[in-house]
Amino acid sequence: MTKRKSTDRGKKKATVAAPSPPPPAAMEGVLALFGGGGPRDTPLDRAQELMYQAWEAPSVARRVALARQALEVTFDCADAYVLLAEYGGGGLAESIALLREGVAAGERTLGKDAFEDDVGHFWGLLETRPYMRARADLARRLGEAGQHEEAVAHYRDLLRLNPRDNQGLRYELATCLLALGRDEDLAEVLEQYHDDYSATWAYSAALLAFRRGGDDEDARQLLVQAKAVNPHVAAYLLGKKKLPRWLPDYIGMGDENEAIVYASSAAFAWKQAAGALDWLRRS
Repeated sequence: MTKRKSTDRGKKKATVAAPSPPPPAAMEGVLALFGGGGPRDTPLDRAQELMYQAWEAPSVARRVALARQALEVTFDCADAYVLLAEYGGGGLAESIALLREGVAAGERTLGKDAFEDDVGHFWGLLETRPYMRARADLARRLGEAGQHEEAVAHYRDLLRLNPRDNQGLRYELATCLLALGRDEDLAEVLEQYHDDYSATWAYSAALLAFRRGGDDEDARQLLVQAKAVNPHVAAYLLGKKKLPRWLPDYIGMGDENEAIVYASSAAFAWKQAAGALDWLRRS
């Protein structure tokens, strides 16, 4: 069974969007060391090495200390802001402020040319990843704060930079667009990744069809397909099963964990669409 990391960390409440998981620090650190022609010794390289150590550190206190040390080396270390936003102990507003600083740091280090020359394969360049992490987490935190329009703008631009979507941002973008009622934009995103077989894609397509045409043949067929993709979702959307306090760390395509993660993010959109839950219940 194909499994992927849940975007929402297991230690977070099921109703709260969460930061992206820590990067695969050991592997990324090795690639950084040897992928660019050997060791380098700029302030940013030294700060980034501290961050690879921080992500692997066994305690939160040690992670935070290493992130602060990295910022003492250079304020341009975007990953340090990402870690402090997650583990620094501040509130939502402080996390958003830190992530804005992280995005700005990433923009400074990459330079204007990168945003013109490297569009389409951003994630394939190691030096862009701290920026991508900071901006993705900023979008999530903005969504958590109810600033959905700005969150959507960040998600869409991140997918423009990296349409292969190594970070799995299309799932959060889709649920944001559902909640905002931006059906035309949602249809475009669903079509862009039309070969996606996740619960998010299948159930979002069914709900979109219902919002557009009610209980017609197209909507019914899409709902049948969605239930085939993941039969566990309806029970959580309808309240027959209670969402757990914490989201799972990992999800498998078609399993109950995937249903939990989808229902926790999309329940609002299903409740908001008049008659959608009754339609789901009847089916």
